[in-house]
Amino acid sequence: MRLEPDEIKATITRLKRANGHLASVIRMLEEGSECEEALTQLAAVNKAISRGGYALVATGLEQCLTEGGRDSIDTRKLEKLFLALA
Repeated sequence: MRLEPDEIKATITRLKRANGHLASVIRMLEEGSECEEALTQLAAVNKAISRGGYALVATGLEQCLTEGGRDSIDTRKLEKLFLALA
């Protein structure tokens, strides 16, 4: 399944924001910031990336249901995608 950039614009924005946030965490570590603060920020990055992944799976599922109906969904493949994010 191929997703068009306009279909996942919000997800792209979320991941770009997470990318910038990760760069900030790296910079914090390089500058010797407190471990607790860096870990808190890293947890936020991790959550943003996970949500981006779930949004991609949801968009793909919606596309499959809209275009091909329920019979077009490869449930094993979809399960594998979900588990890859866990």
